[in-house]
Amino acid sequence: MSSSPENSASESETIALCESEIASFTAQRDDCVRRVRELMAAEDMAKGIFHSEEIFLLQRDKLRLEVEIQFRTNKINRIRKGYSDEAGGPDAGGLLF
Repeated sequence: MSSSPENSASESETIALCESEIASFTAQRDDCVRRVRELMAAEDMAKGIFHSEEIFLLQRDKLRLEVEIQFRTNKINRIRKGYSDEAGGPDAGGLLF
């Protein structure tokens, strides 16, 4: 599959954008993991100190960030393999498995 220089530049820009988003999401995910560990270490059952709600919300956010990272990684892989996100492309109308 040959692609035009304009299309190739657009694909390169999209890949670069996805990679920067992945880096941002990874940093956010790592912050969530660090904060969960801090909160779990700060809990004291004897004194009645619990952070269960905040831990739950952080873990949920961590999972969301992992999905975002995987989505961007899949998008980069689709671009590199030549699949199109445009209507009528090979993945139109459904998910690629």
